[in-house]
Amino acid sequence: MKYKILLLALVFITLIITACEKTTDKQFTQVTFMLDWVPNTNHTGIFVAQSKGYFEEAGLSVNIIQPGEVYPEAAVASGATDFGISFQEYVTLSRADQVPIVSIAAILQHNTSGFACAADLNIQSPADFGGLRYGSFGTPFEAPTLEVLMKCSSGNFNQLEIVNTGWTDPLALLAEGQIDIAWIFYGWQGIQAQQQGIDLDIVMMKDYFDCIPDYYTPVIISSEKFIADKPEVVRVLLEALTRGYNFAIQHPEKAADLLCNAVPELDFDLVKASQIWLSPYYQADAPRWGEQKASIWQNYTDWMVEYGILSEPISSSVAFTNEFLP
Repeated sequence: MKYKILLLALVFITLIITACEKTTDKQFTQVTFMLDWVPNTNHTGIFVAQSKGYFEEAGLSVNIIQPGEVYPEAAVASGATDFGISFQEYVTLSRADQVPIVSIAAILQHNTSGFACAADLNIQSPADFGGLRYGSFGTPFEAPTLEVLMKCSSGNFNQLEIVNTGWTDPLALLAEGQIDIAWIFYGWQGIQAQQQGIDLDIVMMKDYFDCIPDYYTPVIISSEKFIADKPEVVRVLLEALTRGYNFAIQHPEKAADLLCNAVPELDFDLVKASQIWLSPYYQADAPRWGEQKASIWQNYTDWMVEYGILSEPISSSVAFTNEFLP
């Protein structure tokens, strides 16, 4: 009897060891994901998916990296990274240059950016931009955007001075008086300005969609090649990200905690306030997180053609896809 019990015990231990070995030996698909900037609440769903094990459950090991000298569009197109964060305006320009990147999900459903000015300038509309200095990132769509906004509000674009500041922190430039106008994401830099005591007036893009059509900013991108070669990886990544962003929609404060735990150098008060403000925009009025409309893509590319940013419209059918969303 003792020998039977001992034998059963040995069998039981062997089964446990075998199960552990199988778990340990589980093969994960390695993928890289390049952010567009330092981690912030646009990226929360990514870090939630990593922190809560959604990527692992999907069989993925995701290496989240920040851009350096190479930006996500070029890195994704070249295969240096598998996925990245971009913007509809950048994807549109890239497709016009025959760069084969594809938007596979919209992080936000509506444009939450705006033009920020020091409050003592008393800016009420884009018409008041005349005589001021705008700090430009150096992209080809900034000047046309400002020109249209000013024209729509009866302003004179020729009176606006554009200063190329690159990717220098716009809030610092505003606070130091080096520029008068900066294009910011309200959900991060607008909240940050409030917490730093920088008093701003902000002309929000959403108030001028009758002048410039709404567009998706930011979006998640991959390359045509990666999508063709590994469609199932794209599918399971988006399943994990959908879980991550849905968690952030339903539990913004808990999601803020997870983002700060993953990136402890972030300011917790900023992340929490930003997350509470931004979470409703992830899905907004869309039937599911990540959904993109052909009309949004087409209207914006048509606008780019109308104002000379593009010589001809791109085909929206190759610029984005909803195929892999759960």
